[in-house]
Amino acid sequence: MDRIVINGQKKLSGVVHINGAKNAAVAIIPAAIAANGVCVIENLPKIEDVSILADALRSIGMVCEFQDSDSHILRIDSTNLTKYEMTYDLARNMRASYYLLGALLGRFKKAVVPLPGGCNFGARPIDQHIKGFEALGAHIRQEHGMLIAEADRLTGSNIYLDMASVGATINIMIAAVFAEGTTVIENSAKEPHVVDTANFLNMLGANIKGAGTDTIRIQGIHSLHGCEYQIIPDQIEAGTYMIASAITGGDVTIQNIIPKHMDSLSAKLIEMNCIIEEGDDYIKVIGDRPLHGVNIKTMVYPGFPTDLQPQMTALLCCAKGTSVITETVFDNRFQYMTELKRLGCDVTVEGRVAVIEGESCLTGAEVRATDLRAGAALVIAGLAARGTTTISNVKYIDRGYENIESKLKDLGADVSRITVPDDVRG
Repeated sequence: MDRIVINGQKKLSGVVHINGAKNAAVAIIPAAIAANGVCVIENLPKIEDVSILADALRSIGMVCEFQDSDSHILRIDSTNLTKYEMTYDLARNMRASYYLLGALLGRFKKAVVPLPGGCNFGARPIDQHIKGFEALGAHIRQEHGMLIAEADRLTGSNIYLDMASVGATINIMIAAVFAEGTTVIENSAKEPHVVDTANFLNMLGANIKGAGTDTIRIQGIHSLHGCEYQIIPDQIEAGTYMIASAITGGDVTIQNIIPKHMDSLSAKLIEMNCIIEEGDDYIKVIGDRPLHGVNIKTMVYPGFPTDLQPQMTALLCCAKGTSVITETVFDNRFQYMTELKRLGCDVTVEGRVAVIEGESCLTGAEVRATDLRAGAALVIAGLAARGTTTISNVKYIDRGYENIESKLKDLGADVSRITVPDDVRG
């Protein structure tokens, strides 16, 4: 069991390179099931979720080969794929396993996939996914912890999502590529990884229009071919390092990003008194001035992303004044607050609203990551805390961040990873 140890109050400076987007990767890798050929996917992050998905595809007979042991390039060959049933153990530990359902259903008209797992922060239903599949003509049932989807044929349909769900939008879009006629998804999610997945499918030969708007149209086709594709930079990883620079009074340039994707965060950091400089593919964050509290409301893209809410909470604990965060996307995403309080954060939670009294005197402590982004928030708070912070349950952080301790160390942080022997785990 690994732990991350941080000796805080070190100013970060330098340049950090951002990897490919986790949320795009975990959709595009399953989408490669739809191709009758070879896909070469570049700029993949080296994270646990990518490894799990590659193993899951291998388990049904696909060829998944990384270029080398340190590669960000994955070659996927689904030419001889005949199986449509995923094993329980491989896919149950990640939320994005549900994309396997849409991909297999589209290709075979049958799919058997474990119920999704991953980070636990409240009810995260997949009813909109099921609604979409049923509108395309599939029958969905649950047996023994598995989702089973079957259809004699898939037929295009008009589907209105009750909420702009990223997962449902992508999943329905993948399946609908093989539906006869035209499928229209209304109130679709607009996030960058939705657009990236649509672009990938179009490179395979699909006919998808409107990704990035609230209405997506898919004209069904009979078969798809392989392609080479490069995944977009990770918006959330970029945001995490932007916030890390701000909380340490740093001067950090975040490279290999799409600055437009960061607009909602950049606006808040400017409001907090940070200096933001933008280029074509980078943002520099200078946080050497006193920070001011702000109010934040998480929303679907292009609003403030829920996946940056925990990291911003850590930053606001160090800002002057009272800040209010309203979480509108997930119903229990504040469960990590207990761990932040162990570091000295002054936070009060009432339902989906958190009130933060700033200028907290953060001090190091032993804390535990409760989910991926909560783990990132603890890292950020540890960077600002006086003394030593030890973070356990690092497996969550590894799901979304490649070499986070190495990148922070290169920026000047005093951070290391240790392995705790079995007989002393707490």
